[in-house]
Amino acid sequence: MQILQTFVQSIQGVMTIIVMIAVGYLLARWGWFNESATKLIARLVTQIALPAYMIATITKQFTAHKLLSTLPGLRFPVLNMAILFGISFGVMRALNIKKSHRGLFASMFLNSNTVFIGLPVNQALFGNSALPYVLVYYMANTTIFWTLGVYLIQRDGTGTAKFDLKQTLTKIFSPPLLGFMIGVLLVLGNIHVPKFLMDDFSYIGGLTIPLSMIFIGISMANAGLSSMRFDRDSLGILLGRFILAPVLMTLMLIPMSIPLEMKQVFILQSAMPVMTNAPVVSKLYGADADYAAVMVTETTLLSLIVIPILMVIVQANFIR
Repeated sequence: MQILQTFVQSIQGVMTIIVMIAVGYLLARWGWFNESATKLIARLVTQIALPAYMIATITKQFTAHKLLSTLPGLRFPVLNMAILFGISFGVMRALNIKKSHRGLFASMFLNSNTVFIGLPVNQALFGNSALPYVLVYYMANTTIFWTLGVYLIQRDGTGTAKFDLKQTLTKIFSPPLLGFMIGVLLVLGNIHVPKFLMDDFSYIGGLTIPLSMIFIGISMANAGLSSMRFDRDSLGILLGRFILAPVLMTLMLIPMSIPLEMKQVFILQSAMPVMTNAPVVSKLYGADADYAAVMVTETTLLSLIVIPILMVIVQANFIR
């Protein structure tokens, strides 16, 4: 009976997400959004709404003790992605992935969409209490993507792969992460922001989840569902995102004495779809952006099936 209730709860949480994605998809199909509008929504989310959401939620929901107690958990997503990186080479060899896709394949294999999908999914399933764990995973994921992940994508491109420290630091210390850091400093320093500013942060931050989901729907409409394919290159990514990543994370966390909700959030975050930044970076460096866009669409759609199943599994009695 408990398993059935968990499954129903998971379905309801995911259905909340699906409806918002469907709104974005249908409006895009009806011609509401051009390329400029789509870029504007992405910028509103990442540069305005999400930083405000971070500040408002952290300062309202968390204490200094709770925040500090979550930071050691950073080692788990980092270790998980490091192992996945190593496994990706074996999978590429086994599936004979084409040489021009190998860097992009490895990047998509180990990095997940922790904000546009991961944040709203975890909030729908667990509420605001999941936020610090989501943010810890986000810190690890965004750092690895904008360093190792971008370097791997560059290797597939037309130019020479190089590491640009200034550009990398700019991407890592992005507005969402800066919003997170400001929120943490306000809590640790016991600094109280004027009420009118907190209200502004709350109202603006409230745009984060619906705009994120509408953006995903627009991206799906632009990529086209007919572009979905199941060949060796895509099956390898699906294997990494939805099977190897959560299984590895589960095995890593089962023996650990950490909060149950941290385990559940980390397992779900590890199994999120391919990052929406992958096609953008691929296009920038001359890699196969169409392949990346197809994998974003494919993994996002399939995640709507995978997430409820995975939610039942992570709430089973053996994950304690």
